[in-house]
Amino acid sequence: RTRSAVTCVCNTSPITNLAAIGQMELLSKLYGEVFVPDEVAQELAEGAPGSPGFVDVAEVAWIHAQPVENRPLVASLLSELDLGEAAAIALAAEREALLLIDERRGRQVAARLGLRHIGLLGALVVAKHRDLIPAVKPILDDLVHTAGFWIGPALYDRVVKSVGG
Repeated sequence: RTRSAVTCVCNTSPITNLAAIGQMELLSKLYGEVFVPDEVAQELAEGAPGSPGFVDVAEVAWIHAQPVENRPLVASLLSELDLGEAAAIALAAEREALLLIDERRGRQVAARLGLRHIGLLGALVVAKHRDLIPAVKPILDDLVHTAGFWIGPALYDRVVKSVGG
């Protein structure tokens, strides 16, 4: 197993989408440990136990919930983002970590703040390049059809072509 030395902070949606298709362990393979702000841990636990995407962070040894110390940054981001996204960005800034976030606005804010960030599709491409998964297309198809993950046809084709399947 190839593990990255990169510290990763994750927002809610990459975890819930991977959990919904039984692929959440891929984050552990990619990053070893994943950190989430307490707000994201709460969002992950809001669904019913056993429902697709439900994650009890306390039961996943490699996901670590942490409070965000920079509350003024979280507050300042709430005009643009929801609480989980704002807290994830603030925690990534505090930890100088890679931010795993899918929402376009969240990625724009992360870029504006100079944070390294990646979306779930980018993480799948990295996983394929590291031979952690045999192909991206079946996971993309599961994300679309099972998790309800939205991906435009042009982006879908570009991602699949970039890794040869």
